[in-house]
Amino acid sequence: MDFKVGVGKSDFAALRESGNYYVDKTELVYELINDTDNQVTLFTRPRRFGKTLMMSMIENFFSIWKNSGNIFEGLAITEHRDFCKKWMNQYPVLFISFKDAESESYDVAYAKLMTIIADVCKSNSGIVNNAAIDKDDLDVFARLKAQKGTASDVQNSLKTIMRMMNAVYGKKVILLIDEYDVPLAKASEKDSAQNRYYALMLDVIKGIMSTALKDNEFLQFAVITGCLRIAKESIFTGTNNFTSYSILDERFSGYFGFSEDEVEAMLELAERKEAAAEIKEWYDGYVFGNSFVYCPWDVINHVSALSYRETAKPKNYWKNTSHNGILLTFVKRTDFDVAGKFEKLLNGGAIVQTISDELTYDTLHSTEDNLWSVLLMTGYITKADPDEEGDTVSLKIPNKEIATIFQDSVARYFTDTVNVDTIKELLESLWQKEDMRSGEILSALLWDTISYNDYHEDYYHAFLAGVFVGRGYEVESNKEKDLGRPDIFLKDRRNRRAIIIEAKKSGKETDMEKDCDKAIKQIVDEKYAEGLYGYGQILCYGVAFYQKQAKVKLLRP
Repeated sequence: MDFKVGVGKSDFAALRESGNYYVDKTELVYELINDTDNQVTLFTRPRRFGKTLMMSMIENFFSIWKNSGNIFEGLAITEHRDFCKKWMNQYPVLFISFKDAESESYDVAYAKLMTIIADVCKSNSGIVNNAAIDKDDLDVFARLKAQKGTASDVQNSLKTIMRMMNAVYGKKVILLIDEYDVPLAKASEKDSAQNRYYALMLDVIKGIMSTALKDNEFLQFAVITGCLRIAKESIFTGTNNFTSYSILDERFSGYFGFSEDEVEAMLELAERKEAAAEIKEWYDGYVFGNSFVYCPWDVINHVSALSYRETAKPKNYWKNTSHNGILLTFVKRTDFDVAGKFEKLLNGGAIVQTISDELTYDTLHSTEDNLWSVLLMTGYITKADPDEEGDTVSLKIPNKEIATIFQDSVARYFTDTVNVDTIKELLESLWQKEDMRSGEILSALLWDTISYNDYHEDYYHAFLAGVFVGRGYEVESNKEKDLGRPDIFLKDRRNRRAIIIEAKKSGKETDMEKDCDKAIKQIVDEKYAEGLYGYGQILCYGVAFYQKQAKVKLLRP
C-alpha cells in the first residue's frame, strides 16, 4: 500500500519530504495575507489540533532561508501564482515556541524559557557576521545565546533579533509564536498568596509580547497560537491591529482539524473506508465556528494503527496529550453544584451556559461560567448547535473519546471522595448477610456520585469496583461477560471467606427483584463458586440497579 502517515510529525518540510500524507491546509496563508489586514493574528485551539504543523507550514512558505517550491508542489496555495511569486521565501522569519517553558517552579520555567531563546539565537547565528548589525545588539545576542541575558535582555529578546534580521536583509520580519500561553497555564496552577509564580511569569511574557508586537517597526506581521486567548488588557495591551480567532469564530474555522470529506479521502487512500463510522463516533463532533471537525491527532494515530492492523479498534489517544486535571477540579468544587449538568452531558444531553473566549489564567477558576468556558476552549465540550450565536450557547460532549475522559474523572472523583465509614458499613452488612441493609447503603452511595451512559450496566460495574478496590481485600473485577466469571470476586484470605457478586441493570423499578434472581441463577448455573478451595464461607449476591437505586439479594440455601 503506497500510503503512510507520520504520527507526531509537526515539521512541515520533514513531513512533505518523507512522503507522508498531508491534509492540505495551505490556503490559510493566502486568506490570511490576501483577505485580512491583521498585523497580529492569534489563533486559539485545543491541544493536538494541528497548530504547530500549521505554523511550520507558514514558516516554510515565507522563510527567505528556504527554497520551498518542491514541498509546496501540488498544494492549494500554489494555484495563486502571483501571490507565491510575491511572498514565497521572500521574508526573514522568526519562529519560536513556548511549549516547553513550563515547570513546577518559576525559576525552572524561566530557565527553560531562556534555553528556548538561546536555541533561537543559535539557529540564527549566521547573521552575526554582518557589518550592518549594531554592536550593542551583538552583545545582547551573545548574552542571550549563552543564557546569560538580563531580565531586560529577555523581555526585549524577540525585538532585538528582529532588528538584527532587518539590518541584514533590509526587510521586515514575520514573527511566529507557537503555544504562547503554555508558561502561564502551568504558572496559574501553582499560584498562591505565598507563590507569585503566575504574576512573575505574566510580567515576563507580557514584556516579550509587548516589545515584539507593539509599535515594532521591524514587524511585517505576526501569527500567534495558543489554547486560550488571554484578555488583551492582561498581555496584549496597546497592540495595534490585533485580531483573535477562537473556536467560536467562523473565519478560519476549517483550517484546524479535519473535515469529514478530508477524513474520508484519507481512509479511501489508506483502503480503510469501512472504518469511517467508527472514527466519526470516536473523534468527530467538534464545532469550530460553523464547521464540524475531527481531532487530527486522533485520526492520524488511528489511521496509522489501521494501516498496520486492519482490525485495530479506536482508543483514547488524546487523554495522555493534555492536562485533564481541570475536569477533576471542576467536579470536586463544593461551591458549584454541577453534578446534574455533568450527568446530563455524560448521558448525551446538552446544557446551556454563558461562555467567553477572553479569559485570564489567574481567574479561570473564579466562576462556574469561566470553568465551562475553559472546558469549551480546551476541547472537552463543544457547541451543540453550530448556528447558535451570542454568549449563551448549548454545550455537549463532542464524541466517545472525550466521554471516556469524563467517565474516568467521575470514577476517580468517587474513589477519592467516598466515605470510608460508609464502605466499612457496607462490607460489614454483606459479611453479616444483611442484604436489605446492603441495598440501602449502595443506593445512598449512588446518590453521591455522577452517573453516565444512561445508567448503562458498565457504569454500575465500574461503580461496584470503585467501592471495593483498595479496602484491604483481593478484588477481581471482570467486565467481560463471556469468560465464565462473575462481576466481582471479593476475597478475604486472612479469614478464609469470599463474596461473589453478579450485577444486573433493570429496565424498570419493578424488575429489580426479578433481576436479582436472574443474577443469582447465573452464579449457580455458571458455577462461579467452584475453585474457591479452602474458603470456609462463600457468600453469593445478586444485585440489581435501576437509575440510582440498588437492590441486593443473598443466595440462601
